[in-house]
Amino acid sequence: MLDRERSTMSWIDFLWLAFLVGVAVLPPRDEIHKQLILVAIAVFQLAEGSIVARLPREGRSISVGVKIVLATLLLDHTGGIGINSPYYPIYYLPVITAAIYYGPIGTVLWTLLASLAYCSFLIPALEEYEFTAEGATDLAIRILFFFLAGVLINRFVIENRRQTQRYQSLSETLEETNRQLRSVQAEARRSERLAALGQLSAGLAHEIRNPLGVIKGSAEMLTQKVQATNPLASELAGYISTEVNRLNSLVARFLDFARPSHLDLRPERVSAIVDRALDSVQAQMPDAQIAVQKDYNPRVGEVLADAQLCEQIFVNLILNAYQAMDGAGGRLRICIAPETSGGHAGVGVTIADTGPGVPPELREQIFNPFFTSKKDGVGLGLAIVAKIVDDHRGWIRLETGTDRGATFRVFLPSSPDA
Repeated sequence: MLDRERSTMSWIDFLWLAFLVGVAVLPPRDEIHKQLILVAIAVFQLAEGSIVARLPREGRSISVGVKIVLATLLLDHTGGIGINSPYYPIYYLPVITAAIYYGPIGTVLWTLLASLAYCSFLIPALEEYEFTAEGATDLAIRILFFFLAGVLINRFVIENRRQTQRYQSLSETLEETNRQLRSVQAEARRSERLAALGQLSAGLAHEIRNPLGVIKGSAEMLTQKVQATNPLASELAGYISTEVNRLNSLVARFLDFARPSHLDLRPERVSAIVDRALDSVQAQMPDAQIAVQKDYNPRVGEVLADAQLCEQIFVNLILNAYQAMDGAGGRLRICIAPETSGGHAGVGVTIADTGPGVPPELREQIFNPFFTSKKDGVGLGLAIVAKIVDDHRGWIRLETGTDRGATFRVFLPSSPDA
């Protein structure tokens, strides 16, 4: 496919045509071979971009070689003996082309080949003329200017390429910086939501806990009073106690979410924490038909972390994966490897399942408090996980672009000051 840019003539193409037309109208105008060669040069010059685009490697050599041949033919049909032809500057065309397409060595070699083609006209010239010192000087000057033009243009082209690569590298760096900035902004907005909802949860939980205590105490006293005389009332009081315990558990989770974490940081191996979390989940769901694939890099070092809180991170993520695949079976892949994020070394943990995955419209909300897609969920699991990871100065992300299942990545820095 040709680029759209090559589908129309550019201003430089018009300049080439104007130059060749100017050469064509100069004497001898009645030389048909000269006109045909100039037409061939014009056509090839216009088609050169397409040839190089289709044949990136061979096209460059074809372009320079054909121009040397056409330049030689033009000299052969003008000025009697070619060495005296006033059209000898046409050899600048292949020299400049080589300087554009090749490096310094390639430029010198192609310029040497063009110079040899020009010097080949000496052979018939020496049969009729004497090769004087003045002629040798003139020929040497012409050839030296071939090399001078090639080297100067090649140097300019190389510097231009370096600048282009530098700008391209800078553009890629800016793109990556912008991507990281957007990610940081999203995490900052999430942290603000977590802080606001945490304060609300703390106040609400304290207000709920006090009446729950009164209700539970009253239900237990009622059970003791009517246990023998009214079994139905005793049973209903037991239901009250059970539901109060469930609400107390929910309130405790609210407080866990709202309460500032007091980390007990110690050197820990993340692989050991993940294995304990996996054992805990497998004990909760012993009948799940899940194949576990572990990929632990042996070069992973220790991180300063709160083992109990970090275990809660991976219990939640692995339990979610098991629940997503429960019933249909599946495969859980856990990868642990050294990772660097934001210039800080640490450990990256990837937990990927083959479940139904997370719909695109819900990906931005899954870490929000009280958001859940489970019928019996309260939406605090991943919010608490994100809070624990944030307290460790790490990050957690749901990978995008996965065809099947959900892939969570957790980064824990080696130092809590990261």
